[in-house]
Amino acid sequence: MKSLLVTILTLLWTSLALAQDFPLTIAHKFGTTVIPEPPQRIASVDYNGADNLLALGIQPVAIRYWYGDYDQAVWPWAQPLLTTQPQVLGRRLNFEDVAASEPDVILALWSGITEEEYEQLSKIAPVVAVPEGVGDYALPWDQLALIAGEATGRRDTAQTLVTALQAEMSAIAARNPDWQGKTAAVAYYWRDAPGVYAGDDIRPLLLSNLGFETPKAVEEAVGDTEFAVTFSEEELEIIDADLLIWITDGSRGQLNRIEGLALRPALTAYQEGREVFTDDLLTGAFSHASLLSIPFVLETLEPRIAAAIDGDPTTQVSE
Repeated sequence: MKSLLVTILTLLWTSLALAQDFPLTIAHKFGTTVIPEPPQRIASVDYNGADNLLALGIQPVAIRYWYGDYDQAVWPWAQPLLTTQPQVLGRRLNFEDVAASEPDVILALWSGITEEEYEQLSKIAPVVAVPEGVGDYALPWDQLALIAGEATGRRDTAQTLVTALQAEMSAIAARNPDWQGKTAAVAYYWRDAPGVYAGDDIRPLLLSNLGFETPKAVEEAVGDTEFAVTFSEEELEIIDADLLIWITDGSRGQLNRIEGLALRPALTAYQEGREVFTDDLLTGAFSHASLLSIPFVLETLEPRIAAAIDGDPTTQVSE
């Protein structure tokens, strides 16, 4: 799917955004925010915020470090588009650093900020937070991009890029009709316990665009208030599904812990060869779920998923 990335980048530089009406009012979980005029200096306190801004042709003045040892906290799929040196914010927000970037607007759509932090940030510039009724990390990838586009005056560019990715996902689903209605769990092993992401987390939401559904056992285990849940190794059947994706950092140590789970051989996903293991780069792209990282995810995951759920346990799934 290298051609998809080329298409996205071509659209990035050739798509012309139509004028938006300002002042712009955006409602969110903390109230409403008014952006008086098209912003020129955009800061993001989102953990994945740099990607979508760069995809929209914006050089952010501040971005937030999440994880990974990459220059200016920007991962490889986005590095070619970063041509400035934004203020890199830490996981613990430093409001003086945010203010020093002199933003016209601050995006906080995948940030987990509290109401107190929202009030502090609002003293610096208008803040756009997650919509009312949506979890801090439960906004689908397309809505993340569209709201970012709306708030920055790039609504039409965002829509063009989202539409291109949606078309590619539809094409993948059409190429793989057997995926429709299959269950998929996205699991991990962290701090000596297995865990799984809820259906409204950004990773399972991406899989839902390809036709997969989150198992009921996962939704029941997670409940209504969390984006993920850990559980005991004795409850491993929670994550059994038609497709089981293990999110890993690619290290031998973490793989050994997953492979050593005593009840893993009892899972149907294990017995039928329906597991897919990610490495550090795919994990990062999958977790960012941005306009820039999704093409890499689709290119990498499609053949692995196809091999995992082809009905033949002997098919080798690449890692």
